[in-house]
Amino acid sequence: MLKKRVVVTGMSINTPIGDNLDSFIENLLAGKSALRNWKTLDSSKIYSKVGGDLGDYDINTKIDSYKGQIPEDVYKRFEKLGKKSPWAVAISLQTAVEAFKDAGYLEQIKDGNNIATIVAGHNLNQKYTFENHEAFNDDPDYVDGLFALYGLDTHHVGAVTDILQLHGPAYTVGAACASGNVAMRCAVDEIQLHDVNVAAVVAPVLDYSQLDMQGMAILGAISYKSFNDTPTKASRPYDTKREGFVPTHGAAVLILEELDHAVARGAKIYAEILGVESSSDGCHLPQPSRIGQARLMNRLLKNCGVKPTEVDFISAHATSTPLGDLTELRSIKDVFGDHCKTLKINAPKSMLGHTCWSAATVETVAAILQMNRNELHPSINIDNLDPEVDVDVCRNERKKHNVDILLKNSFGFGGLNCISLIKKYKGAGTVIK
Repeated sequence: MLKKRVVVTGMSINTPIGDNLDSFIENLLAGKSALRNWKTLDSSKIYSKVGGDLGDYDINTKIDSYKGQIPEDVYKRFEKLGKKSPWAVAISLQTAVEAFKDAGYLEQIKDGNNIATIVAGHNLNQKYTFENHEAFNDDPDYVDGLFALYGLDTHHVGAVTDILQLHGPAYTVGAACASGNVAMRCAVDEIQLHDVNVAAVVAPVLDYSQLDMQGMAILGAISYKSFNDTPTKASRPYDTKREGFVPTHGAAVLILEELDHAVARGAKIYAEILGVESSSDGCHLPQPSRIGQARLMNRLLKNCGVKPTEVDFISAHATSTPLGDLTELRSIKDVFGDHCKTLKINAPKSMLGHTCWSAATVETVAAILQMNRNELHPSINIDNLDPEVDVDVCRNERKKHNVDILLKNSFGFGGLNCISLIKKYKGAGTVIK
């Protein structure tokens, strides 16, 4: 159990089905798909034509909308850097500003603060890098003059700390599809061990290139055979015709805060983080381990002092791969036993697709919003339920369900696992209802 209680006091989101919390959760509950045929990525030479494309999002207009809504000095830095940086970095800046604004903390950021900033993911600016490789091959003099800076993952964290003037620990962490939860674990540790009261978990858009898409298709990881003409049906966890995950854009930020600090300033509180645990399956291949996943879930519950029967809801990793969906489901059954008849599971990737490195954070925002509404979004596209799925996965319908404790799973390529346990906050302070 954590020695210092940690709560969520700010959240932000940017996906193809919503760039604010209200539209995001309403579209999820309505079962709206984020998927379409790629428009801002040239798919003419690659197998997969489907994704959650946010590349035409008008980030400059969005940046302009913050004028007068945030401190003037923050806005000036945001406008200058956001409009010059690569698109994916600009989205990181926008979601970071929005999350601190949501937390009511922008005006309380003082010089010399000890606010931690952890960015989730690696190889983030892939399309930008790919395009500069093409420019180099055509004429080396036409490479972006700031490529040596903008091509680095650290530009995300450097830019966020610049515009918000955050002076505490700042770094990036990567664990493939578990990166978001690993970043949350680091944020919790900063609060527990390093005299930090506020920590931002920044989960950027993974800006895929055509090369990434083709590589994943050849590996057999993503959907490309059956749904290029019907993109909204491509992501279908638990359905017998699932054939791989669907890469998509999406970013999110969580503001974590030490409880007493949050209460003292009258912060609104979305939820309490009970714990975050990580593990490796000891296998570099994308072959999920039932034993490894179950072991990790058991350890998280034990370390948090929570019984399996106390968990009400699991926001599943459920990527829509033939092996992955069932491996996770089998590990859940191993851990929760007969309680599986009572708890609810849903698959956010059925609508969002797989935002990859940011997935755990994007889906944690969704899970917390559902918990506070006691209403779960559907898992869509389950036309023919896999016969092994004998638990309630919210098949094609939203469901009312009281949630006090939720589990968020994330299992990355290379057997890199990280999961979190989150509780509805009911203590002193301003509670989100």
